[in-house]
Amino acid sequence: MKFSLTLSARRSLTRAEAKGCLAANLALPGAGSLAAGRAVGYFQMAFAFGGMIITAVSGLPMIEWCLANWTRLQDPGADPLGPLLELWSHMLGPLIGIFMFVFSIIWAGFTGMRLVSQASKDEAPPIIQT
Repeated sequence: MKFSLTLSARRSLTRAEAKGCLAANLALPGAGSLAAGRAVGYFQMAFAFGGMIITAVSGLPMIEWCLANWTRLQDPGADPLGPLLELWSHMLGPLIGIFMFVFSIIWAGFTGMRLVSQASKDEAPPIIQT
């Protein structure tokens, strides 16, 4: 199977093709939009990959900090506000990355649903032979 990130020609889609584009958008944001000929797919894909990279790059130091400060976080006699504020400052980067990825999935899902709603509805149903 050949996969390309080049934009295909914009055309009217059948209902089955539009549903396939919706499924592709939910699996990899932007893939279904590109298959349907929509340039917005490039932005959806870039947003998704950017969110994954930000989460991975900023998540590893957060995990390292949590493991190094585990006893401070679990100490019942210590001030809970100090370590929680430090934890929040380490969690901010991964949360931004997660938000970007979730936003790209929602954006791609809405694009896929719009493709399904714009698809031609006058195609004949499949013939069932007995």
